[in-house]
Amino acid sequence: MTGPDPRAPVVQVLGIRHHGPGSARSLLRALEELRPDAVLVEGPGDADPLLAAAVSPAMQPPVALLGYAADDPGTAVFWPFAVYSPEWQALTWALRERVPVRFCDLPAAVSLAMADRDGHPPGRTRHRDPLAELATAAGHDDPERWWDDLVESRLDGTSPFAVLLEAMAELRREPAAGEEVREAWMRQSLRRTLREGHRRVAVVCGAWHAPALAAPLPPAAPDARLLRGLPRRRVRLTWVPWSHSRLAAGTGYGAGVASPGWYHHLWTAPDRPVTRWLTSVAHALRERDLPVSTAHVIDAVRLADGLAGMRGRPLPGLAEVDEATRAVLCGGEDALARFVTEHLVVGEALGAVPDDVPTVPLEADLARACRSLRLRRDPEPRSLDLDLRRPLDLARSRLLHRLALLDLGWAVPGTADVRSTGTFRETWRLEWRPELTVAVVGASVWGTTVGTAAARRVVDAAASAGLGRLTAMLGSCLDADLPDAWTALLEAVERRAASDVDVVHLMEALPALARAQRYGDVRGTDGTALTRVAATMLVRVCAGLPQAVAGLDDDGARALRARLDAVHSAVGLLADAGVPDAALAGPAVRERWLDALAALADRPDVHGLVAGRVVRVLRDAGRLTDAPARLGRALSGAVAAPRKAAWVDGFLADGVLLLAHDADLLRLLDDWVTGLSAEDFLEVLPLVRRTCGSSTPAERRAVAAAVRTAADRVGGTAAAGAGGAADTDRDDARARAALGAVAALLGVAVPDP
Repeated sequence: MTGPDPRAPVVQVLGIRHHGPGSARSLLRALEELRPDAVLVEGPGDADPLLAAAVSPAMQPPVALLGYAADDPGTAVFWPFAVYSPEWQALTWALRERVPVRFCDLPAAVSLAMADRDGHPPGRTRHRDPLAELATAAGHDDPERWWDDLVESRLDGTSPFAVLLEAMAELRREPAAGEEVREAWMRQSLRRTLREGHRRVAVVCGAWHAPALAAPLPPAAPDARLLRGLPRRRVRLTWVPWSHSRLAAGTGYGAGVASPGWYHHLWTAPDRPVTRWLTSVAHALRERDLPVSTAHVIDAVRLADGLAGMRGRPLPGLAEVDEATRAVLCGGEDALARFVTEHLVVGEALGAVPDDVPTVPLEADLARACRSLRLRRDPEPRSLDLDLRRPLDLARSRLLHRLALLDLGWAVPGTADVRSTGTFRETWRLEWRPELTVAVVGASVWGTTVGTAAARRVVDAAASAGLGRLTAMLGSCLDADLPDAWTALLEAVERRAASDVDVVHLMEALPALARAQRYGDVRGTDGTALTRVAATMLVRVCAGLPQAVAGLDDDGARALRARLDAVHSAVGLLADAGVPDAALAGPAVRERWLDALAALADRPDVHGLVAGRVVRVLRDAGRLTDAPARLGRALSGAVAAPRKAAWVDGFLADGVLLLAHDADLLRLLDDWVTGLSAEDFLEVLPLVRRTCGSSTPAERRAVAAAVRTAADRVGGTAAAGAGGAADTDRDDARARAALGAVAALLGVAVPDP
């Protein structure tokens, strides 16, 4: 008998679980024992030029290889790595030991082309779960727990690879559907490595693929035929930061794990992992001002150990640790247990990549801007309050508005429009997600810097945008400080406004223009041209308003009433702005608008919602003094009940507090409501309830008090007429003192009693 040829190459296939710390620990021991002269790692074969960056001091996992189509950056694929990923440890071990290392899987150019051809997204796919089948065969109903016991919780580093290879071979008695091309490419990569003269080769791949790469390899000819003529796309590859939450299986990532934060802990704290973990949980809970003591930690460790012993586990796993955390540290509260899961078991750690890693110029410019403005791209959601009077906050605001124009979802304006309060503050909600890197790559087609890209995208969108969208973008350009785009948009607004004959479109666009010219002053922007356009647009609105209010149904009237309110607010802003043309100057703007509304006040064909609103606006502006008489006519018996209710709704649209201060209006409305027939009352009740329901509780209480006072006054008058004076409980001496204080504040003499 002849023994094995000592000159024959040694190929060891190390089947691992993606992102498994136990696999990574066993893998490192196997590499130290084998001391290979070449290492092949499952990954895109055309990413080899990027491997050297893996050992840069600035590279901090989790990170991912990003491959995207050069002609369509939105078509992309990621290969994520955590510090405990076996593939990452294999790469960094080989680079530190100066051992040749390369990726051996399908190139990204082929993966993206095949995904485009087959109509499914690229990336790791899992047609079956081999771990679940092995766990079932071993009598376990939870594959995660079985794998954790077998591999992930192992601290001795003994090799499980031979057993896993045999187990996977049993599961793979038939070829793996959908994996033939990938595995043929891996075998060809291994053959090429052996032809180059390497004698000890380590192949690191998913355990499912290990039998396909184990010796003896099948003939090469069938693999060559299978790979002949594969489609390709022109792609670019780079490293990008990744996060623990995006490694989680719940995000849809095919090779994800359920507990990235826990696995990171197992890798970084191999000694006494349970004690250290529960201590970190206690620290996190204390930061939330919860009374978690050292005694709680000791009890939780004992409970986890006891549960593991009862269940026959070598060490407490995540299930036991979670139960101990919930019972002891969280006091059984589900909300606290969810907090531990989200922030520790899964986690939100975000990686980093070196500055010299190849990337698109737009991403490099964004990174420089973030460093200069001290804006961190954190995965944890957070709020950012800006004071635009501070140069740093003003620069931050401009950057965030530019990113918003590029549709990058990192920063979203706060729900409350703080500018409408006339302050210098803005609120943003920031949450960086690793996949936004793809959005940055996609936006790079517009320019190499954030400013130029945002400006070009806005100008391109302006070609097909309606008037309302144009004016909204105009305000955004002011916020983003994009003067070139602002000028182009202003010209587009002028052209569109001159040709748009629909007064509704003009009314929708005008408020945005007025806000832009008003709040542009905060940012030091010259809004003269913008004010002139807005004032000219108002002239056209006033001219077209008489036709716009005719023949409206209930929904149309409600929409027009809202537009009237918005335009009226815009007029207030325009009236404060100086316009070189005296015909469009502030007072002229306001008077022209009020004249247009006054022309509607007496028209019988105007819907009640609009008519009531017009009367209210004119009354508040001092242009009408007979509002009670008009309310009386609107509530007369000749008017149908629904129209009466609509008129009241329009008149009181911005709150019913007016009734608390105008006794005549309150009396007229009270007389109308109390005089309704049963049928009319049921018909108008929903409308009146909607009007009053829009008021605040304080306003409703004030009106109720006014109604009660009026009722008491009527009751007192009736009692006096019957021969008795009403008891008002008035203290004249105390009233006199109050009058003196008020008179002093107003600078007038105290009236005689």
